[in-house]
Order: sequence, then structure tokens, then C-alpha cells
Amino acid sequence: MQIAAIQMVSGVSVQGNLQAAAALLTQAADQGAELALLPEYFCLMGQRDTDKLAIQERVGAGPIQDFLAAQAQALGLWIVGGTLPLSTAQPDKVYNSSLVFDPAGTCVARYDKIHLFHFDSGREAYDESRVLVPGTQAVAFDLPSRDGHSWRVGLSICYDLRFAELYRAYAAQGADLVLVPSAFTYTTGQAHWELLLRTRAVENLCFVAAAGQGGVHENGRRTWGQSLVVDPWGAVLAQRAQESGIVMADMDAARLAAVRKQLPALQHRVL
Repeated sequence: MQIAAIQMVSGVSVQGNLQAAAALLTQAADQGAELALLPEYFCLMGQRDTDKLAIQERVGAGPIQDFLAAQAQALGLWIVGGTLPLSTAQPDKVYNSSLVFDPAGTCVARYDKIHLFHFDSGREAYDESRVLVPGTQAVAFDLPSRDGHSWRVGLSICYDLRFAELYRAYAAQGADLVLVPSAFTYTTGQAHWELLLRTRAVENLCFVAAAGQGGVHENGRRTWGQSLVVDPWGAVLAQRAQESGIVMADMDAARLAAVRKQLPALQHRVL
């Protein structure tokens, strides 16, 4: 199955970001992708954390969700919509949510980011809990590909990558592929991004695809980029360093089965 991990440098205009995403999704479809993954905050990298509140949508209704559904249907793509802010019971907080749309434009899965990023180096500081409510459930869905293989796909977002137990839960559910839309900071990405992604692939014998924000944004933030796809043996199949573009990779179900047969580590777990 061909997958496209889409890298962006999203700005402060939702409409501008959606236009940029549409062009990249069209490029991915033209190159044969069945599944396209947008990055975290693809729709907005605002001037301040609270800008998310102004564009929040109720689940099932809103221009960002309408955009994703229309693109999936028009292009015949499975689209994982990076993340967008969905309303909570608290007016001053939202969920950071990843929505999955099938080629008919139907939303078939929703994952709310469980682990909220907190970082303070003395020079830069982030605390997502100021405006986000954490999710509580791991979410996986089934994607029947054109070649007849049904892929079990686990959902995660950015900072989740540091919590191995989430990905172990997906392995226990039989996940073939885990997705990681992200907006890693340049500082933490440079230190740990590829290391963590390859580790999650190797320890769970699955493909991992990560779509990142990658560049200097209008709000002054610098993100790491390095969107990539990793195979179950830890090999990087494709990668993009910085700036907007797509990372195309072919995920081979036969390769997945062969690796799991050669090294049946998932069957050897005792905890």
C-alpha cells in the first residue's frame, strides 16, 4: 500500500493552510497514495495557544471537517486529518483530535491526543494543558487496501511517541501500521524524533508513518520536520528534511509477515 506522509509549514490563516493541504493531498493521490497523513495542527499554527479556541468545531460539523471529507471523496483517498481542535464541555479548552476519513468521505475514526506536551528549557517553554483536554482511549481502525490486505492502523499524536505503552497496546490489537502526525519542536526533534520512531517500529514489528510540521512558521516557532516512514525492521523507507512536501513509501504486507515470522518477538512477551 502506498502511503503519503505530508509535511507542512502551517501558518496563521486557516484558509491558506487548507489550500496548501489540498494541493499536497492532490499530489499524493496523483502519485498513487491510498492513505495520506497530514501533520499535527495542519489547519492552524496560531500566534498563541488560545487561537485554537476560535476555530474549534463540534464533532461532525465544521469547515475543517467538511474540507477533509470533501478531499477524501474527491480524491478517492483515505485521509488522516493530522489534528484539529474539537470542542469539549469546557469553553476554554479543546481536544487535539485526529480524524480518519475513508474514500467515501465518511469519518470512520477519531483519536484525541492522550499525552499533553510540557517542556521548559529555560529558553523555550510549552504547556499544552493550558488549552487542551487529554483523551483517554487508544483508537485503531481497519483499512482494506486495493491489493486485498486489510491493515490494522493505530492512531497517535506527537508527544504520545514518548510513551511506549500506547504503542504496545496497538501491537496487542494486531496493528500493522501506527501513524504519528506531529509538530515536534526543533530542539526535541533533533534529539529524539527519528530515534523514537524507529524504536516504536522495531519493538512492535510494525510500520510507522510520521508527518510533521517542518520549518519556521509565521508565529516564529521552528519545527523539526523530518517526516518519514519506517519499516518493521527499523529501516527508513523515505524521508523529507524540511519545508512542505510529501513523503511517499510502499508498505509491503509480505515484508511485514516475513519479519514477524523471522523474529516472532511479539509472541515472546511475558508482561
